[in-house]
Amino acid sequence: MSTSFLSIERPVRPDSPFHQWRQIHWVTDQIALSGDLPSRSAAALEQLARWEAEGITDVFDMRGECDDTRFVEANSTIRSHWSGVDDNGTPRSDEWFANFVVKALEVLSDPTRKILVHCHMGVNRGPSAAFAILLALGWDHLDALRAIRTARPIAGIIYAVDAVNWWARNTGCTPDEVDEMSFDVESWLERNPLDLHYVIRCIGNRVAQ
Repeated sequence: MSTSFLSIERPVRPDSPFHQWRQIHWVTDQIALSGDLPSRSAAALEQLARWEAEGITDVFDMRGECDDTRFVEANSTIRSHWSGVDDNGTPRSDEWFANFVVKALEVLSDPTRKILVHCHMGVNRGPSAAFAILLALGWDHLDALRAIRTARPIAGIIYAVDAVNWWARNTGCTPDEVDEMSFDVESWLERNPLDLHYVIRCIGNRVAQ
């Protein structure tokens, strides 16, 4: 178990979730997190331009409810990779993690490419997917959680336990090791709570106005 990043001091209710929604938050030099594109075409084009200006070459879209692949690739140089699932709080499947992680590792093997991982709000699915990618890159599970929450304070990462369980089982860990890593992640999330209802409400209420 990592001893370097066991917990962090972050507010349970971070400042201005709405303004953080579509900001680009870099977790590493090659991996960023954000929310999705705006629904209005003009605003979406502006957001795409910002992604390109930041050096994003590939987008990993985790939304089951929408797929912007055609729009992204028709209006930018960015390549889009869709691995959509619903954000319903149920366990994520091994197949979901495996499918996008393989592609992400392929992309990241080229040091000139940079990926942006997103879902709708960039709170649950996107950050959890980025967590799985960091595990596959060799990151310690607790260090990865710390890096994601530090970069993006509104990241709930609620599917992180599913991700670490998948990764540990598929890398030859013993059942006891799988349980220990899963417990580590659950404990970290408990020590570093985020008021998800507040975050989602702040974003949703502003969108509805």
